[in-house]
Amino acid sequence: MAKRLFGTDGVRGVANLEPMTAETALKLGRAIAYVAREQPCVRHRVLVGKDTRRSCYMLEHALCAGICSMGADALLVGPMPTPGIAFLTANMRCDAGAVISASHNPFQDNGIKFFGSDGFKLSDEREEDIERLIGSPRLDEIRPTAAEIGRAVRIDDALGRYIVYAKNSFPGSMTLDGVKMVLDCANGAAYRAAPLVFAELGADVRPLGVHPDGLNINHNCGSLYPQVMCDAVRQSHADLGVALDGDADRAIFSDEKGNEVDGDQIMCLIASDMMVRGLLQKNTLVATVMSNIGLEIAMREMGGTLVRTPVGDRYVVEHMRQGGYNFGGEQSGHLIFLDHSTTGDGILAALQVMRVMQETGKPLSELASRVKKFPQFLKNVEVRTKRNLDEIPELRKVIRESNERLKGNGRLLVRYSGTQLLCRVMAEGENEDEVRSLVDTVADAISKHL
Repeated sequence: MAKRLFGTDGVRGVANLEPMTAETALKLGRAIAYVAREQPCVRHRVLVGKDTRRSCYMLEHALCAGICSMGADALLVGPMPTPGIAFLTANMRCDAGAVISASHNPFQDNGIKFFGSDGFKLSDEREEDIERLIGSPRLDEIRPTAAEIGRAVRIDDALGRYIVYAKNSFPGSMTLDGVKMVLDCANGAAYRAAPLVFAELGADVRPLGVHPDGLNINHNCGSLYPQVMCDAVRQSHADLGVALDGDADRAIFSDEKGNEVDGDQIMCLIASDMMVRGLLQKNTLVATVMSNIGLEIAMREMGGTLVRTPVGDRYVVEHMRQGGYNFGGEQSGHLIFLDHSTTGDGILAALQVMRVMQETGKPLSELASRVKKFPQFLKNVEVRTKRNLDEIPELRKVIRESNERLKGNGRLLVRYSGTQLLCRVMAEGENEDEVRSLVDTVADAISKHL
């Protein structure tokens, strides 16, 4: 069965238009509660968190109504980083977790993604099961009444639990005293948690993006606009900057000079440290097809290996679990430490970077310099439909000719966004001008035919 609702990171779209309507959210609530009923326990519980979008109120109530109507309890934690929901779902022994968020998308979008009782995102197969449930009469066959109807309960100390969990990933013998940092929370889910985590460990935190109004999430702030953070680092003479996205499952950094440090550079920094300490399983880093070839070369020079997956942190996690690896991530800033977490966590990633800085006494600019990045360009092209690219002869010809131009000295990757009506064109190679021209050529062809 081909999934219609679920993309690479849950269900996503414009809020109050299908599929992100209250009606569909109610159905999703009923479906996840139906799945939760498979767990062998007396009372079934689904943890529900959200980011700061205005539409979260509408979707949260609808989702909870669906959960309760199926006889399960909904545990509400309010605005919470996605990794916090993953942690609390497992920690509180819930049957499932739900996050209402569109991550890095603009405020008018929203989404719903689910975690299993183990804190990991649901598999493709499980999401297909949920889609089948929504389209079948099975959900209507279960109508609890009286005391069997579920309750919605607010968990008041949820934020504190996640803060303690995040701080426990940092060495107990170490503090961040004397560290000055710029922290951009994107007016998103981490606007309360993130500043508290770093401040309680002793850092001098210069916060940005901590005044959400329901409409300003990701707006000229956060990991999508890292220059804001970089400028603030230079102006305040900070030691580093950290920019989170709307649901705080990824982070982009700035070194002390105000230069952006992306996920590839951070992955190399962490992988190198873990290899030195003998902690990187099989000396292997798991990344996606979007990571720069410079990361692959750096890993090889260190005596390690880089393995690639399709785009999406869930696919990185799945490959890590299947292969017995414990660290991986994406160039976009998703960093997954399976020894600590079940999903990407921007706060935890920042703590690990700061730990290495404290232990080595080296600035981030030096620690991040190991990756010599090839010129890489990415262009997002708006499309009206997501047709199979191989079925369009003109596009197939342009893509083939572009690959031939690279002559084995680079890569071309053309793929659709899993969450938006976009086609992403990425190329990298030794010649900057040629790579840029190649991306423009392919992007123009896509605009013409899609």
